Amino acid sequence: MQAIKNILSVFVSLRTSLWLLTALICLLLYGSVVMPTHQEFLELHTVALFTWMQEMPVRITWWLWASLLTLSLLTASTIVCSIESLIRKREARRWLLIISPQVVHMGFLFILLAHLLSSYGSSKGIAFAYQGSAFQLSDNLEVRFNQVHAAFDASGHAVSWSADIEYFRNDVSVGTDRILPNNPSFRNGLGIYIKTVKVSPFPVAMIEVSREPGAVWALVGGVLFLIGMIALLVLKAGREDNKY
Repeated sequence: MQAIKNILSVFVSLRTSLWLLTALICLLLYGSVVMPTHQEFLELHTVALFTWMQEMPVRITWWLWASLLTLSLLTASTIVCSIESLIRKREARRWLLIISPQVVHMGFLFILLAHLLSSYGSSKGIAFAYQGSAFQLSDNLEVRFNQVHAAFDASGHAVSWSADIEYFRNDVSVGTDRILPNNPSFRNGLGIYIKTVKVSPFPVAMIEVSREPGAVWALVGGVLFLIGMIALLVLKAGREDNKY
C-alpha cells in the first residue's frame, strides 16, 4: 500500500511533469535534427506512424519510442493529477474555477487520443484523375470522376478548380459530390481532396485520398481545451476584480 502511495506521489508532483516535458522537448528537438538526414522518414507522409516504426530499425526510431514512453507517463501524470485535484477540492465553493483546469487537461488527453488513433490507422495517397477515371476505395466503394473544372485569370493562372465525383458500390450509384480546394468529400471515413489541376493536354486533377481516424477526437479535444482556457481566464479575472 505504501508503495502505491509513493508512486502516486511521484505522478502528482509538478516536478515530475516538468521533467517529463523537458525530456519530451529534448527528444523532439533531436528528432527535428535527425529526420532531414534520413531518407526513411519520407515514407511517414503516406504510412501510419506505428506501422512505419515497426518496419524501421531501432537506431533510427529509438527517439520516437522514447517520446511515446514519455507521453504515456505524462498522460498518466495528467490523469492522476486531475483526479487528485478534484478529490482534494471537491468541497470548494467556486467549483467552476476548480473544474476549468481539468477541462483543459481533458482536452489535452483527447488530442493525445486523436494522435494515437491516427498513428495506428491513418493513410494517405496521391493520384491523378481525369474525366472518366475511377478509383477503388474500401468496402467495394468506387469513386468516379465525371468532370474536372478549372478557371483562369487574364494572365493564364488557375484561380479555381473543382471536380464532380460520383460514388458507386457494386456498380450502383450511391451519391454524388463536388470537391474544391477547401471543400473535400468524405465517405466511409475517407477524405478526398483536390490539390491542383493541369489542363494541358486535357484537364487532370491531383487528388489526395486520406484517412484520419483521430480527426473527430482532435476536434473534441481542441474545443474542450478552448472552453477550459476561456473559463479559467474569465473566472480568474473576475476573482482579481473582486479584490479591488
